[in-house]
Amino acid sequence: MSAPYDLAGLHVEEAGDHGPLLLCLHGIGSSSASFAPQFATLGAQLRLLAWDAPGYGASADPQGPLDLDTYADTAAALIRARGGCAHVLGVSWGGVIALRLAARHPALVASLIIADSSAGSGTDQDRADAMRARAAELAAAGPRAFAERRGPRLVSDTAPAALVRRVVDTMARSVRLPGYRYAADSMAAADLRGDLPGITAPTLVLCGDRDRVTGPDASQILAGALHRSAYVIVKDAGHLANQEQPEAFDAWLLAHLRIAAHPDADR
Repeated sequence: MSAPYDLAGLHVEEAGDHGPLLLCLHGIGSSSASFAPQFATLGAQLRLLAWDAPGYGASADPQGPLDLDTYADTAAALIRARGGCAHVLGVSWGGVIALRLAARHPALVASLIIADSSAGSGTDQDRADAMRARAAELAAAGPRAFAERRGPRLVSDTAPAALVRRVVDTMARSVRLPGYRYAADSMAAADLRGDLPGITAPTLVLCGDRDRVTGPDASQILAGALHRSAYVIVKDAGHLANQEQPEAFDAWLLAHLRIAAHPDADR
């Protein structure tokens, strides 16, 4: 088992003082900064939390390796510390953590928003091997060169230059070893296909139509396996749909939260 992560070392950005609680979990190459578009507009309607995952950004380095369950349990501890139940938005790797959180701690998850994610890289050996190899690439290149190489693929080929630069800069400031290695290993080992049918939280699955990383097929697999789900394609968006098309993304998110709050209203 992995050692638990101490919440005292976890950096959390917060906004809003009323409304539903929304915990935001970033992708493997990012940080809480990836939710800047949501923090800019949704704080008037929601209580927003976004972590820098353990070993990322301003969060402390873990004392030892973490697995997917430890990330999920850390998120659960954060929810308990902020009130005991939350809607959870997870992007890419953050979506995998969110799904595992919902499977392990269903009483803490009011609903899920899973964006440009998958059931984990452990569903395919080649993907798992490639994921595990990323830590060596980061060690050899350093954060800046690593980000310059990988960041542009996270948005569509029509994304504005300013967004590409922001994504690259966020990655360069966020990733380091050993945290990135632990995250990559957790993703490489993850295969949530057995968890999905048992997740009871109502779930919105979104995917950019130009996602070149996980792609719409992986999101469709999630939506098809989950018990209570809706599937949405975000037009003109790559892997980071919440950053590339924030207005459309946020509109779907808010609609989902309204439905989750009143599940029988439209019957």
